[in-house]
Amino acid sequence: MNLFLKKFMKRVCINYFTKSIVLFPSILLGQSFNHSVVMPVPDLSFHPSTFYGLDVIEQMDFKPLYGKSIGVFTNKTAVNRKGHHILDLLKNHPKVRVDVIFTPQYGLFTQQDKRFKMRDGEKYDPDHNARIVEVFGRNMKPPAWSVRELDLIIIDLQDTGVRFSTYISTMTKILEVASEWNLPVIILDRPNPLRGDRVDGPVVRTKFQSLEGYHIIPIRHGLTIGELAIMANEMGWIKDLKRANLTIIPMANWKRSDWLDNSEHPWVNPHPSIVSIRTNLSFSGFGLIEGTNLNDGRGTDRPYLRAGAPWMSGYHLADKLNKLNLPGIKISPVDYIPRMKQTDIAPPLYVNELCSGIDIKIIDPNLYDPIATATSIIILSSQLYPREFRWAEFNRIDMLYGHSQLRIFSAQGKPANYLPPLWLKDVIKFNQFRQRFLIY
Repeated sequence: MNLFLKKFMKRVCINYFTKSIVLFPSILLGQSFNHSVVMPVPDLSFHPSTFYGLDVIEQMDFKPLYGKSIGVFTNKTAVNRKGHHILDLLKNHPKVRVDVIFTPQYGLFTQQDKRFKMRDGEKYDPDHNARIVEVFGRNMKPPAWSVRELDLIIIDLQDTGVRFSTYISTMTKILEVASEWNLPVIILDRPNPLRGDRVDGPVVRTKFQSLEGYHIIPIRHGLTIGELAIMANEMGWIKDLKRANLTIIPMANWKRSDWLDNSEHPWVNPHPSIVSIRTNLSFSGFGLIEGTNLNDGRGTDRPYLRAGAPWMSGYHLADKLNKLNLPGIKISPVDYIPRMKQTDIAPPLYVNELCSGIDIKIIDPNLYDPIATATSIIILSSQLYPREFRWAEFNRIDMLYGHSQLRIFSAQGKPANYLPPLWLKDVIKFNQFRQRFLIY
């Protein structure tokens, strides 16, 4: 099978990735795009395995990268089926040269990774002798010096499938810089870990756009990182209606109804606190709790599966939540103490304090609605404890949620279950809109 893949890919990749890319239709849905290219891949439906974009380009022996100065935007999640990282796969390749490594929020591997070296005050990777450029915080997009000598940028990392994860925002910033320098970008596609057929949550209003809500999409968008890049590129969302020279190397044999844990690929935490698929799923709702003064389970072994505070009664909150009959979960009261962990960049809220709150046990992930659950927790907490409950500074909740509706509803004392029917309108419209950008 590997020999078959190599022969096929050798034919389709010759002269494919040049400065001016020829448009090919997506063979997966028969779609074509005006400004983006989806590389054709062979029909591998006879094989039980799923091949990610990295697996596909590896079978091509990385031929599209030959003789080019490469920038790689990645993090620790960029592994193949055998668990080998893209930077390790490229390390000993005689025809590939990695000159710059761009890293997103939370860095490349870990802060303690001995692979990093310092030279003249700058971080670099000794295996590739490549500069490491953090595209978050001080540099919200790659600086000009980091891209001016590059021939190509390749993007490979596992997204969370959640809008307020900053990886997709940073990806768009890279597309922005690439469009300014007429620099080709190749995205090695990976699955949406939360199923690609599920869309949920409110769509961001333009007034509330931020790095955590950069695109006009719902919280749970159901797109792969490649599909989202196509959407941003085709719609001119990059900046000033610019378009990037964008190519997607798609997956083979991925089904939109698949959870990521159905894959043979090893699970790698895409976020320090997202330690499993179940946690990732719950993060799509519990990430909103960062816009309040509730602890969201970080600092425990149940991140994004707990919510509490020292001033709360978990028994009271659990009783109110259980009366809502939220599907797919079991809600129990719990007392816990958040602790600082070695991998934490900042201490969790209420570190070393006894918190009372609720614990979520996911019974059926296909029924569990984390956004409805989290908004119910927030609204009930604000109504049950009006003196103690607080919104985070600068109304961050509005940026996370996508507009001010959640905060206003809480102030008005409206029932917690009023919100989901309102964002259902957003979901229906967006689901119709996104169809033109799907490649699976």
